Amino acid sequence: MPRTVDHAQRRAEIADAVVRVAARDGLHAVTIRAVAAEAGSSIRFVQYYFATKAELLTGTLNHLEQLSHTRWQQRLAGLPDPPPSRVLVEAFCAEALPTDAPSRAFHLIGTSYAVLAMTDPELAQHPFVANIDRLEGRIAQALGQAQRLGELAEGIEVAAEATRLVMLTHGLGTSVLIGQHSASTATAVVRYHLDRVFTVEPSQQAPTSGSHEPADEH
Repeated sequence: MPRTVDHAQRRAEIADAVVRVAARDGLHAVTIRAVAAEAGSSIRFVQYYFATKAELLTGTLNHLEQLSHTRWQQRLAGLPDPPPSRVLVEAFCAEALPTDAPSRAFHLIGTSYAVLAMTDPELAQHPFVANIDRLEGRIAQALGQAQRLGELAEGIEVAAEATRLVMLTHGLGTSVLIGQHSASTATAVVRYHLDRVFTVEPSQQAPTSGSHEPADEH
């Protein structure tokens, strides 16, 4: 009986090779040839799954996004559905900050991709921004629920705050990657901000499950 090929697993292995090349040499150094060498496979093998560099980078970003989403959900495991709004938002912020190897890889690839897409029309055509829009929408839903329950500070505009939270974690994440701030400092800044957005403390809601302590980079 012929062996069943796990195409999803092979795509994931190629994406992992992209991450290793990007982490070592920068995203600009990622080519199909370099990734094939890193993965110990042929160029033709990589091109079977990702015909162009743009598809390779987009596929890797989507792979990392799925892993990040899974980790986000793991932080909420065991909580009611839907989870308490502040807990959900704090879990997003904790996962968005580059506090360990997987989250650092996601932030590095995402930031580098965005920079390259500014001057590369082929990269810009891929729905990178749509992923961020969906994320903002999820945060806005949680904030809207909190507002209906009287858990937000007075005067909070939900859509604007969702955008600000995504931008805040992105900016703080970049500051951690370049060594300006430690992961612990970035986490403290997020908590400081959330204390002014929400009228409830995390201790008043169910604690997050599967959370990770930030690894101090300094």
